[in-house]
Amino acid sequence: MNLVDAKRVLETALICSHQPLPLRDMRALFGDSLGADTLKALLEELKDDWSAKGVELVGVASGWRFQSRPEMREFLDRLHPEKPPRYTRATLETLAIIAYRQPVTRGDMEDIRGVTISSLLIKQLEDRGWVEVIGHRDAPGRPALFATTKQFLDDLGLQSLNQLPLLDGPNPQNAVLEALAESVAMTAPVHSLDTPLGVESDMELQLDMPLEADPTLPSSATSETEE
Repeated sequence: MNLVDAKRVLETALICSHQPLPLRDMRALFGDSLGADTLKALLEELKDDWSAKGVELVGVASGWRFQSRPEMREFLDRLHPEKPPRYTRATLETLAIIAYRQPVTRGDMEDIRGVTISSLLIKQLEDRGWVEVIGHRDAPGRPALFATTKQFLDDLGLQSLNQLPLLDGPNPQNAVLEALAESVAMTAPVHSLDTPLGVESDMELQLDMPLEADPTLPSSATSETEE
């Protein structure tokens, strides 16, 4: 198979895939006759081919996918006018702590936030596929260690944690969570050809109110239970 035909096959597979397509699956398309370097070159060509269109080819943690460009969001939202669920400030703060301090225990999170964290809050993040238990700390009670998942990176359109917003400025937590909210809200994967093209309505994070605590420093606030 020549490279022109190979690029056409690759493009079709990416458009029709429900999930990001990793390189190993791309190689399977061609019976391992194309190496990783050749596939990466074809992916770069496809990115250029689609550069002036309403969708773009991007690499995320799990592989490569087509997704709608951020400027298309306001139009695509008209096809899905229902409002996505809101995530509370407590949920976003907890997610930010896990993302930047992982692996962390529930006790670590409570020390940083200065409040008692509800198990339902952590379960919400686990159910969303953003957080998982990756082990247990060698300490009394062997508390679970939490970390973010590849799904978390995929939903933010990132390839690695190194692409998360930097913790700097006068109010880093507020800046970080606003960036997380904006990144997730702008994520809009292109689905297979037999499903609608649009955004996934449950992937929007919204800040209900300004944030004050800095997740990089322990808080001296009084403990309180947050449901």
